[in-house]
Amino acid sequence: MTGRIGAKGQVVIPKALRDRAHLHPGDEVDFELRDEEIVLIARRVPARLGGRFRNTGMAARLLEDRAREPR
Repeated sequence: MTGRIGAKGQVVIPKALRDRAHLHPGDEVDFELRDEEIVLIARRVPARLGGRFRNTGMAARLLEDRAREPR
């Protein structure tokens, strides 16, 4: 796949690649320069939940349920 750099230096990641990498709006990515290549790396940081339900296991169940929702 080929893309084009816009006037502001932005590049659109093709939808097929975003879907395969499970990238969604708001996800964070890192960029690395490896020789002559620019590599994009998805940051997989688990969400931290707290509050009064922190130790009930409810947060984990909520995240699992959310992961099953269609996007």
